[in-house]
Amino acid sequence: MATAATASHPASASTSGRDALAASSSSHAAVCLVPFRQNSGLGLQNKHSFAGDSAGAYPLVLRISVRETSILTLKISKKDNPVENYKRANKIFNVDSQPVHVWDFSGQTNLILMNEWNRLHDCCHADQENLLEVQVYAMSDSLTSKIGGDMNSDLSYRSFGRAGSMGLIGLENLGNTCFMNSSIQCLAHTPKLVDYFLGDYANNINRTNPLGLNGELALAFGELLRSLWTDRKPIPPHHFKEKIACFAPQFSGFNQHDSQELLAFLLDGLHEDLNQVKCKPYEEAKDASGRPDEEVADEYWSNHLARNDSVIVDTCHGQYKSTLTCPTCSKTSVTFDPFMYLSLPVPSTAKRVMTVTVFSTDGSREPCSYDVSVPKFGTLSDLVQALSIACLLGDDEILLVTEVYNNCIIRYLEEPSDSVSLLRDGDKLAAYRLPKRHEKSPFVVFTHQYFDEHSSDDNLTRQMREFEAPLLAALPETINGLSLQDIYLKLLSPFRLSNRAGSLNVCMESNSDSIDLTDATSSDSGSNSFQNSQSEDGPESSHCSASECEIMKRPDDLCDGGSDSNKEAQMEEFEFYLKNERGDGQLQKIEINELDLLETAPSRLHVNVHWLRNASKKYATSMLSNLPEIHKLELIPKGTEDSVALHGCLEAFLKEEPLGPEDMWYCPCCKKHQQAMKKLDLWRLPEVLVIHLKRFSYTQFTRNKLETFVDFPTTDLDLSSYIADKSKQPSSHYRLYAISNHYGNMGGGHYTASIYHEEGKGWYKFDDDYVTPMSEDSIKTSAAYVLFYRRE
Repeated sequence: MATAATASHPASASTSGRDALAASSSSHAAVCLVPFRQNSGLGLQNKHSFAGDSAGAYPLVLRISVRETSILTLKISKKDNPVENYKRANKIFNVDSQPVHVWDFSGQTNLILMNEWNRLHDCCHADQENLLEVQVYAMSDSLTSKIGGDMNSDLSYRSFGRAGSMGLIGLENLGNTCFMNSSIQCLAHTPKLVDYFLGDYANNINRTNPLGLNGELALAFGELLRSLWTDRKPIPPHHFKEKIACFAPQFSGFNQHDSQELLAFLLDGLHEDLNQVKCKPYEEAKDASGRPDEEVADEYWSNHLARNDSVIVDTCHGQYKSTLTCPTCSKTSVTFDPFMYLSLPVPSTAKRVMTVTVFSTDGSREPCSYDVSVPKFGTLSDLVQALSIACLLGDDEILLVTEVYNNCIIRYLEEPSDSVSLLRDGDKLAAYRLPKRHEKSPFVVFTHQYFDEHSSDDNLTRQMREFEAPLLAALPETINGLSLQDIYLKLLSPFRLSNRAGSLNVCMESNSDSIDLTDATSSDSGSNSFQNSQSEDGPESSHCSASECEIMKRPDDLCDGGSDSNKEAQMEEFEFYLKNERGDGQLQKIEINELDLLETAPSRLHVNVHWLRNASKKYATSMLSNLPEIHKLELIPKGTEDSVALHGCLEAFLKEEPLGPEDMWYCPCCKKHQQAMKKLDLWRLPEVLVIHLKRFSYTQFTRNKLETFVDFPTTDLDLSSYIADKSKQPSSHYRLYAISNHYGNMGGGHYTASIYHEEGKGWYKFDDDYVTPMSEDSIKTSAAYVLFYRRE
């Protein structure tokens, strides 16, 4: 008995490879015959490619004969096919040809084996038949078969298990290529891309696109994807890696890379290789000019589609609304831009406790050290904000934060966007309260040294030592020896022992209730020494009491150092020297009566002060001698984990924030660049939503990874509340189907993929060439890096 089975025509560009063959009539067995050679450059072509047939796919009628339920024979008959096609088949399927893969996407192979179609028996002459060595992959069972000799040769087969095993093939690690394997597996299990690359996509390749890669990337990816869905053992992706390295040299060699960076390059490269727009029209974006957002958004989207038409656009491209607002004139600019993936910040709840000592610049307050809590990977803006609250900074004041090393200021921390991770635990910070009116004014930095007396063997040894904490103040208009001396004495006023006692008496007399200074401090020990203390009510604490900081607001006579006789006595205790910013070179002594010290005031004047005789005995110098180090990272209690919901990441991405100094916006009304406020809104969602969690941060000096656990939904990700366009749209509900994971740190990590397999009805872990089942409960980890969702 025999049954005739007609091969359907290959899927067209607009029809998916799997679905095009599923709708065959009940009188035919629908199979797709594709010449295949594992090492060929084009998966659709055998080593004997058809002349003038670039697609390598063609219509053939196949005959499947079944003698018993376990015996299957497949042949191509001259009687059933046009002569030209039969000749081509004989040429490509000769004795020396490689095995041919046949996919039965109709799922009707079992019907053949059950003899339900064994109703016809057509005899053909042997010289008019071509018998093949084939591999048949059914949607229900996978079969391999060997045909040889004549038309009546038996076909033996063995089952490879359910068809759920299709696509569960790993990729060999060629040497630090786990990042590539992870991204490829996620894309190779994106249903629409699988259907597309298993179909006839070769005709869609744009070889003339100057932005493309001559179609070579698409062909290499298509060949690799076909192998992942047809081979039975792990695949070494040598050819694909060579193509990637050829067009993106940053991925050459065997160094570890970022899977998201490769994914971005791959999606963009595939799009340009498959872009059906051969001549891109120029469309100038028009200003919104008060028009409805819906009209402007559709105009932007139409312009985008006029230049971009590919399966990547159809699958992964969405649109968001970007609004810029000028902080000066409130001018707004609205644009609607496409996106291929969303890069979401990962808000971290991990905190870092940092100790900073705050000094006054007018001698009105005693210095005080504060413990402030800032985000572990926060910015200097976060540090200044927390410190301003802790030290009760006035509305008319600013804080100048500096890093102190070797008794000198080595860095002014003035860039708000710099990361606090640039500051090491052993660094020392000093902050200075400046009136806002002096924010742009030049200032003077005083470093100082004193005589330290040591006695040994009845000998008194005097040695010059440096005070660790510099003092800082705004420069007056007239700079001379006397003015610099007055500034310095005023800065020292809070440290002078007589003034400290006098200020205490003033404070006592001005309050009816007595003050117990030992109870005023926030540290448990009651002292104002530099020791770690933290308030139970909050993360910010100081190492001196608020009362002590306030009582230094003394009457003017105390701040000015007392009487003229006292000033004269103090003048004899110090010598002043000019020095350069680096602190090297010959010091130039400043004479007190020197009127014209400098012709022009520098932005920063550096003065070194020598304390003479017994001056140090008249001042409380412990605050000058020792600056505390920045505290260690706050330990997270065992059993707790830094976590955030995916919706929190989305809200952080969409919130309004100022542009960075390097991204200033040119305001057409102000006629200059402004640090505008930027607000993003989702407008149009793609069929496949790729979400990149920004775990890695890079600076000139550091590289960090956030280990924050992001709690993401696996089913029913509802984005309807984030869509600014309230008109009728496709569903905004998504289901997770793939994850690219990164384990380890920046120095040495490993990538894997977690993928939901539709036929297998479960989650699988793809760890290079190892593919193993996994439970849905185990896919949520702090290693999740790139999430792949598809519309439900």
